[in-house]
Amino acid sequence: MKELKKIVVLGPVYPYKGGIAHYTSLLAKSLAAKYEVEMVSYSMQYPKIMMRREQRDYSNKSFAVENTKYLINTANPFNWGKVVKQIKEMQPDLIVAQWWHPYFAPCYQSILGRLSKTIPVIYICHNVFPHERFPMDRKLSKGTLKKAACIVQSAEDEKDLLSILPEHKYRRAMHPTYSAFCMRGLNRSEARKELGIGENEKMLLFFGFVRPYKGLMFLLEAMPRLVQTYPEMKLYVVGDFGSAKEEYLQKMESLKIMDHLVIRDGYVPDGEVEPYFAAADLCVCPYASATQSGIVQISFGSGLPVLATRVGGLPEAVSDGETGLIVEPESPVALAEGITKFFEENLAENFRENIKVHQEEFSWDRMTQKIEDLYQEMEIKK
Repeated sequence: MKELKKIVVLGPVYPYKGGIAHYTSLLAKSLAAKYEVEMVSYSMQYPKIMMRREQRDYSNKSFAVENTKYLINTANPFNWGKVVKQIKEMQPDLIVAQWWHPYFAPCYQSILGRLSKTIPVIYICHNVFPHERFPMDRKLSKGTLKKAACIVQSAEDEKDLLSILPEHKYRRAMHPTYSAFCMRGLNRSEARKELGIGENEKMLLFFGFVRPYKGLMFLLEAMPRLVQTYPEMKLYVVGDFGSAKEEYLQKMESLKIMDHLVIRDGYVPDGEVEPYFAAADLCVCPYASATQSGIVQISFGSGLPVLATRVGGLPEAVSDGETGLIVEPESPVALAEGITKFFEENLAENFRENIKVHQEEFSWDRMTQKIEDLYQEMEIKK
C-alpha cells in the first residue's frame, strides 16, 4: 500500500461564496483529520467581466480554512508557472482539485497538467460539463480531466465522463452532506419565530441561485393548485435572481400567488442560511436538469425532507418514499401532487428519521475513503 501523508486541496474557499467553496472547505477539513493538508485557492477566481456580482463574503468565517494560500490567478498565464513551482515546493503526495466549469481548463491544464507528470491528481467533478452548455465544452473538459483521475458524484456525471474518456480511472461517490450550516442549533419553532411564520403554516423552500434549469417556473405554476387545498401555504424563494427577477415577478403576478410567496432576493450569507432550512416543512428542488445538488445536501444536513425531480443524480440522492419524494420534471401537476401527498400522508416525521439513518451514506469520511482508494490505484512517478 502506497503511503499518503500530504495532500494539496485546490479550489475556491472562504471568503469565496457559493456551494463549491463550502464543499472545498469541508473536504479540506475532513482530509485534515487524517493527513497534512495544504489549501491552495485563487488570488483571482473570475474576471469582473464574467462575474459582475461580488465574489467574496467576509461575514462568516466558519468555512475558513486556516493558512489557505491564495496563489492562482485563473486568467493570468504568467502566474501559472509560478504556482507550479510553489506547489512542487509543498511536496504533496496527492493533489485534489475541484472541477465544475471549462472556464478553468486553460489554467488547470497548465498548472495541474504539468504537476500530474510527477504528482497524482484527482479531480472532484461537481459537473463534468457545465449546466449552460456551449461549443468546445466537451473538448475543454476532456483535455483537462484526461491528465488525472476523477471522482464523480452521480450516474449522470459518470455517463458524461465516460462519453469523453471511456477508459478513464474514476470512482463514483455521493455528494456529502452540508451539516455545517446548523451553526446555532435552531429548532423549528425558534426558526419560525425568527422568520415571522406561524407554527401551523405550511412552508415550502426553494433555495439557491435562480437559474432556468432549476425549474422555479414550474413550481410557481404549481402554487395555484396547492393554495386551493392549503390556503395557509407559503413558498419561500430564497436566492439570487440575477437579471431575471422581473420575468419571475411577472409570472408570480399573473398567477395571483403573491400573497403566498416570500421572496428574499440576493446572496444569503452563510450565517443566515440556517433559519430557512430549520423552519421549512419541505425543500423543493424542481430542476429541469441536474447532475447533483448541494441544496439537497444542505437540506439533509438540516434534517429537512426534499421533493426533487427525476433528473440527473437527484433520484440517487433522494430516496423516493424514504427521505423525500421524486416526481417527474417540468410538470407543475406532478409537483403539486407530490407536495400534496407529503402533507396529506403526514410523511415529514418518517422522512426525517430516515434522513438520520442515511447519514453515513453521505458522510465526508466516505468521500475520504473514495479518495484514498483511488489514490492507491494511481501510478506514482516521483
